[in-house]
Amino acid sequence: MCKYVRVTHPVRGLVPFKLYPFQERIVGELQKNRFNILRKFRQAGCTTIASAYALWMAVFERHQAIVILSKGDTEATEVLDRIKVMYEELPKFLQPGISEDNKHTLKLKNRSVIKSRPSGKQSGRSLAGSFLIIDEAAFIDAIDTIWAAVYPIISTGGRAFILSTVNGVGNWFYETYTKAIDEANAFTAIDIEWKEHPEYHRNDDFSDLYEGMMKRTPPLNIDDWVNITKANMPRKQWLQEYECEFLGTGDTFVDGIILSHLAENVNSEYYIKYNNRMRVWKDPEPFYDYIIGVDTALGRARDYSAFQVVNMYNGEVVAEFYSNKTTIDDFTSILNNEGIYYNMANIVVERNTVGNHVVDLLYNKLEYENLWHDERGLAGFQVTAKNRDTILAELEESIRTNVLKINSERTLNELNTFVITDSGKITADRGRHDDLIMSLSLANHIMKQTRDTSLMEFQRESAFNEENKYKLKNTIPLISKGGTVVEDLTWLMK
Repeated sequence: MCKYVRVTHPVRGLVPFKLYPFQERIVGELQKNRFNILRKFRQAGCTTIASAYALWMAVFERHQAIVILSKGDTEATEVLDRIKVMYEELPKFLQPGISEDNKHTLKLKNRSVIKSRPSGKQSGRSLAGSFLIIDEAAFIDAIDTIWAAVYPIISTGGRAFILSTVNGVGNWFYETYTKAIDEANAFTAIDIEWKEHPEYHRNDDFSDLYEGMMKRTPPLNIDDWVNITKANMPRKQWLQEYECEFLGTGDTFVDGIILSHLAENVNSEYYIKYNNRMRVWKDPEPFYDYIIGVDTALGRARDYSAFQVVNMYNGEVVAEFYSNKTTIDDFTSILNNEGIYYNMANIVVERNTVGNHVVDLLYNKLEYENLWHDERGLAGFQVTAKNRDTILAELEESIRTNVLKINSERTLNELNTFVITDSGKITADRGRHDDLIMSLSLANHIMKQTRDTSLMEFQRESAFNEENKYKLKNTIPLISKGGTVVEDLTWLMK
């Protein structure tokens, strides 16, 4: 149908609907999966994709009930108007005919209907359809209530497409998207970057569109466009609308620019263990020492147990475990196995609350041989209000100075929502978690402590050797033979 459809381009007006590669990828996912959630950059043309897909279903499949939900009445009307333009531009042999046409409804003579509705607290109760599209879901206040109401209707065979630019954290869209990334719900996560849009760079197939968008003499190149766009909007807005970063409500504990650099180095090449609860980027290497920082929870839905495996030689996080469905006993067993696997790694367990049980199991039952002890000889690390800020400050420094290499997108997501409040408190944003951050901060603290201790011991040993070398040199008696000063070794004969 694309060969016949015409859509409205923001610069060029009515143009043939030619799919870009990233748009083809979106359509492919829509055809393959029942539930899709899309994190998109600003002006990606994804609402147009959703509208065209809805029209395609309505035209070629009878008795389809397609519902599009937008954040307001204006947006809902605009979406349906866009679909009507597409329909009108179709050749007559593809038009099944219209039986009803009003502000919020387009009903075709093949009994398919497209309804475009504004959101509201009661919207979910009136939504019934075979295919649900929710546009800019992150900006709909009552989306969790709406989804709870509509899900039973579509769960038995219906489909859903959720799309949005990001709008911070602590909302339904963020929650659903991050769970989709972790394969913890029924949604397939789709992620597109602004750099994928051909209009943002020179491309033979779309160079005319590039010139149309960048109306300038001479036309802007990509670097010019980025610099100008960044200069004309707040940094946070750029990060959210174009880099698609989920940002917290306060100032992030780690500087946003540093977080952006970390995002560029996220490593998606890993293998999984323990039913997707553990991600492994690198297996242990001979002669390397490893340290494992551990944050323990009860294994309930809202609590996460986590540990991070760090190479002490280069600071690379080579593996991570993250789960809210693992019992304490199972978690400890996994921890023991991975500690042995990583060259009998030094395991540092936060012994607050349930961490005491993990320490006890590792020490007394499993008899793990390299469990970290504090200066009092107690196994595990007691986190207090006083030392918490210290170990977090050390973590920030290690990240800022590239002492640590973070591969995990999950850890990065936590850092993006780990903020300094107006009162100066360092904490996870409302509704967010810090389990990966705390486990990494423990590993980093002990790694730093170990490195500093080793350096001090080396320096003391070097100073001792130099001092005694000097003393030895100056306590050997000297004699003169033929005008030459030599060591007097006659004492050896006595």
